[in-house]
Amino acid sequence: MTIDWNQFTPWASLSGGVIIGLSAALFILVFGRILGISGIVGGLLGAQRNDLAWRVAFVAGLLAAPWAWYVFLPPVPVRIDAGWITLIIAGFLVGIGTRYGSGCTSGHGVCGLARLSLRSLVATLSFMGAGFITVYLVRHALS
Repeated sequence: MTIDWNQFTPWASLSGGVIIGLSAALFILVFGRILGISGIVGGLLGAQRNDLAWRVAFVAGLLAAPWAWYVFLPPVPVRIDAGWITLIIAGFLVGIGTRYGSGCTSGHGVCGLARLSLRSLVATLSFMGAGFITVYLVRHALS
């Protein structure tokens, strides 16, 4: 395995992590809720009237962020080594997994671990381990 030093971006990655951490901390301070994307998006389906506006604004911000980036900086090249069917199936499986795991990477991995939640530690180790195994099988064992 080698590192593509042209694509290695530790400062951008660190900045992104700091922004995510600050956003999660601010979200819990302002709203008293855990910042978990699957819970926020899932809550759109049965949201109460007073709960709908902030959820829609949050998702709109997630969708608008790449467009805002594109306005100020050159587009980042994206390469996805999968077809649409694979992506749809993967998204569906992730959705099922977040429901069974009672949260996603942002809820468990960022917020839960910061609160020293044992359940979040087990969940994070589980989905990271499953990801490592899947990548190994798809890229090395099956090809």
